[in-house]
Amino acid sequence: MYIDGVFSGGGIKGFALIGAYKAVEERGFRFKRVAGTSAGSLVAALIAAGYTSKEIDLLISEMDLKKFMDSRNSVIPTALAKWLFLYWKLGIYRGKELEAWVADKLAMKGIRTFGDFPPETLRVIASDLTNGRIMILPDDLQNYGLSPTSFSVAKAIRMSCSLPFFFEPVKIRDPEGKIIIVDGGVLSNFPMWLFDKQNIQKIRPVLGVKLSHKLSEHPRHEINNAINLFEALFETMKDAHDARYISRKHEKNIIFIPTDGVMTTEFELTDEKKQELIQLGWDRATQFFKKWSY
Repeated sequence: MYIDGVFSGGGIKGFALIGAYKAVEERGFRFKRVAGTSAGSLVAALIAAGYTSKEIDLLISEMDLKKFMDSRNSVIPTALAKWLFLYWKLGIYRGKELEAWVADKLAMKGIRTFGDFPPETLRVIASDLTNGRIMILPDDLQNYGLSPTSFSVAKAIRMSCSLPFFFEPVKIRDPEGKIIIVDGGVLSNFPMWLFDKQNIQKIRPVLGVKLSHKLSEHPRHEINNAINLFEALFETMKDAHDARYISRKHEKNIIFIPTDGVMTTEFELTDEKKQELIQLGWDRATQFFKKWSY
């Protein structure tokens, strides 16, 4: 049976999405359309390209996460250099290794641009900071004078995954000048609204996979210092738009996967922890499917 799928952002926590995808396959479901933000956009792209959960598991088992921390070469002491790059380049790491990895894996399935997919197969969310608006790829590319069909899917994934201050933003140009694009989670971390709209008949069942607690079960933020304040501020900011959309009606179609204890940027995650996250995703999805009525 074909369904549509939406995958939330969550950085390194995104390994849990792979486990959920495995459970989806085991239930006999196949995705017709997929959408995602940040880590969710990466998983969605691999699914759209035709990767099975087993194949994705194999890919990540060979993945060296530290390679994605591609800082620039500098003669300046490392600690100081990072702050300078953060100030001048707007991010500590370039993000080019991530884009290259995604491009290579998609090319193995014959995917390079959005034109290689059937229309509406994949949608990716990014944040246009210059104009202060959500950017839906490939749909909105024509508004920037870019061709939706010839735009690199790997570039779009990098845009969606450009966590502010951690990765350098992606810069593009439109007729009016330079545009700064960052992580889609800044404005919409869980774009279920793309497929499941109020008062509009759905084409097929829509399933969401969200790396968090249900809204009613979300733990309170403990704010005792500036770091706690930043974490709470960023999490509240990225969830605010979607929280207004997700109602009880939509919650019944969402697999919630709390990933407490794992940081979004924990790129030194052990192989054991990766598998724990994948197992957690599978466990939560399996429990969900026991009562899902679509």
